[in-house]
Amino acid sequence: MIKISNIQKTYDDGNIKVRALRGIDLEIKPGEFTAIVGPSGSGKTTLLNIIGGLDVPSAGSVLIGDTDIAKLTENELIDFRLNHIGFVFQSYNLIPVLTAKENVEFLMLLQKKSDEERDKRILKLLQAVGLEDQINKKPNEMSGGQQQRVAVARALASKPDFVLADEPTANLDSKSTANLLDIMLKLNEDENITFVFSTHDQRVIDRAKRVITVEDGKILKDELK
Repeated sequence: MIKISNIQKTYDDGNIKVRALRGIDLEIKPGEFTAIVGPSGSGKTTLLNIIGGLDVPSAGSVLIGDTDIAKLTENELIDFRLNHIGFVFQSYNLIPVLTAKENVEFLMLLQKKSDEERDKRILKLLQAVGLEDQINKKPNEMSGGQQQRVAVARALASKPDFVLADEPTANLDSKSTANLLDIMLKLNEDENITFVFSTHDQRVIDRAKRVITVEDGKILKDELK
């Protein structure tokens, strides 16, 4: 599903070049529940952003299926992300003026899905994350944990090949984190949905089935549980 080869990323910081990634090789197969971990500045978020097409590598290839997204134009990347990659962010990133239903629906509108298909999928996804009773609530009427569950439903709405989650539990308490991870694991195990996390949260690391440790822009360890 995902194969990245010799990924390098260098940022220019004034007169200083910062090498965020230093030749990363990595494969992620369908159905994985993987955590990319490492200290601040290790390169884990940069790596996740490059896998998701939110950032472009300075060198190397990023194969998603048969497509090297490192070679796509900006507009091609936008279309590719819409149809192939789901995202869950630390800050939820829900649209505040939209209800839970409308937030989940948003990507499907961009995909031009029919009313019937949208309605069925919205209900299915909000049931899957335990929020069918919050369908008409706006983000400011929901707790942080509920908002993040809406974000998971939204990430899955477009039927992506995989979901990237960048520090998804950082703003959640222990109970909300446990609930969210239970939901993601169930989706992973029951529907074979692939999740890749960037995290320093031990609670996520404990649940992950594979842990990839990044340090100084390189893979230090790659462990299956």
